[in-house]
Amino acid sequence: MEFVRLLLVFLHLLGMAVLIGTFLVQRRATGDGPPNAGWLHGAGLQLVTGLALQLLAPVTDADYNHMKLGIKLLVLVVIAGLALAYTLRKTTPRWLNPTLGGLVVVNVGLAVFWT
Repeated sequence: MEFVRLLLVFLHLLGMAVLIGTFLVQRRATGDGPPNAGWLHGAGLQLVTGLALQLLAPVTDADYNHMKLGIKLLVLVVIAGLALAYTLRKTTPRWLNPTLGGLVVVNVGLAVFWT
């Protein structure tokens, strides 16, 4: 069971890396096109693996801070919602990419510094 938990943590960290990488790719892209699909893929991977880790907690005797996880989930839903809303439009505002990147940094900060 420990291998499954570690695999989920690995995939969860990869999802975070996808979000950060998408932010960097989007910053270098020219034009005001829709957000990169990586925002949705990274957010989806983070969501699925985070929920799987939460559901696996009783089996692995892990003790999670539910308030922290709820706030992280809320930030992730905002990231995915903004990315999805502006993916459906032809143009996006200039504030979208820095906002999404900032939300990713907030989520990583919550994960690291809130014990």
